[in-house]
Amino acid sequence: MYDVIALGELLIDFAPKAVNEAGYPVLSANPGGAPGNFLAALSKYGRKTAMIGKVGDDAFGRLLVGTLQAAGIGTEGVLLDPQVFTTLAFVSLDASGNRDFSFARKPGADTCLRPDEIDEGLFADAKVFHFGTLSLTDEPAASATRRAVELAKQHGLLISVDPNLRKPLWKREEDAKEAIMWSLQQADIVKISDEEIAWLWGISPEEGAQKLLREYGVSLVYATLGPKGCHAVTRSAAVTVSSPTGIHVVDTTGAGDIFGGSAMSQFLRCEKAPSALTEAELSRIVRFACTAASLSTQKHGGITSVPELADVEQRL
Repeated sequence: MYDVIALGELLIDFAPKAVNEAGYPVLSANPGGAPGNFLAALSKYGRKTAMIGKVGDDAFGRLLVGTLQAAGIGTEGVLLDPQVFTTLAFVSLDASGNRDFSFARKPGADTCLRPDEIDEGLFADAKVFHFGTLSLTDEPAASATRRAVELAKQHGLLISVDPNLRKPLWKREEDAKEAIMWSLQQADIVKISDEEIAWLWGISPEEGAQKLLREYGVSLVYATLGPKGCHAVTRSAAVTVSSPTGIHVVDTTGAGDIFGGSAMSQFLRCEKAPSALTEAELSRIVRFACTAASLSTQKHGGITSVPELADVEQRL
């Protein structure tokens, strides 16, 4: 039985490590992909998880499968395809550690997952299904994602969504907006950034969180505020939590995903429906997640930057 299963992209993030004499960046390869980062936090904090996706049957693909296994993430839902390359992402960082992405994905293996390749058995005893919208940019992965949502609903799983907007991967922004709207309508739990709320509706994070509760039927919303923290709401509770101070930021890659996985790990400890959380429980969940995400920015990468539980608890 799995606590959480997730579907989506597994890829290699190439982040700048230095600059050579000709001015070109020297890149460091790190395992990544938002769903993988999300699950890595859950596994680190004691939850049983599994990944659904596709990588190339190449050196990077095999490395990624090995990294998931080392992180305690089930890989029986991850396929290696010899016909396509593992997706690559090239990350550029500014002086504050904030990142921008360019993708080698034409196609990348993650976009080639087919609906018939999804193992329904993974959904039979799970509690939560999580996905983002990058699996909706191209077929057949978009149809595979919709099939997975159907299976999650059939088996009574909670559905967790992170829009994870990456504009360069969409042919048109209108397509991205349509896919995100559909995803939010499927969700019980949403982790969404203040920038994504502003892009979707042109309103504040607090207004966006309430909109998701009222108009989309979401039960629990985490509206993240970048380095400022998070505003979280249910229909009966609301909290705003600041991120810890004094963090030396090296790389923010994966921090939002690690927030989401960390929050999910603490939510599952409560063993109750999202709408039944008390304000004290919601505050505790968000404080833990903000701390874990902040500490993760002290290292490069996503999957490999999840902080140890003892380090999070000590900081708390």
